[in-house]
Amino acid sequence: AISVSAHFGPVDEASDTRPPFETERAASCKMKIAPKPAKKPASGLAAGLNKGFVVTRREMPARPANMRRLSKRNALIREVMREVVGFAPYERRMIELLKIGSASTQKRALKLAKRRLGTHKRGKRKRDEMAEAVAAMRRKGH
Repeated sequence: AISVSAHFGPVDEASDTRPPFETERAASCKMKIAPKPAKKPASGLAAGLNKGFVVTRREMPARPANMRRLSKRNALIREVMREVVGFAPYERRMIELLKIGSASTQKRALKLAKRRLGTHKRGKRKRDEMAEAVAAMRRKGH
């Protein structure tokens, strides 16, 4: 296994340009986000690894789209709604596929979610959500 520091050079925690909540969310959601390598300054040349005009980088404010986080109130509302309404037909089909548990059915569940939701990222998130629902059912004793 190649470490990130071996590939990109030494990683400095202070130079991580992502907002702190993004790394906190990653830790809380058990997402694996590799640290961003520090961008080397432009060389002023038109070609090469660090090509480009030499400019001073501005520190941009955090964008509202990146600051969204699920509040406790909304989490509770979603949980109650899920209990009352249940699962959509395609979600029930995904749960059946995930209960089997083989790699091919995992892939099939992702394909189904992608087709219904439009993007790979949304499909992966939905598959993880349904896998969590299956695990909760097993913990409950169904």
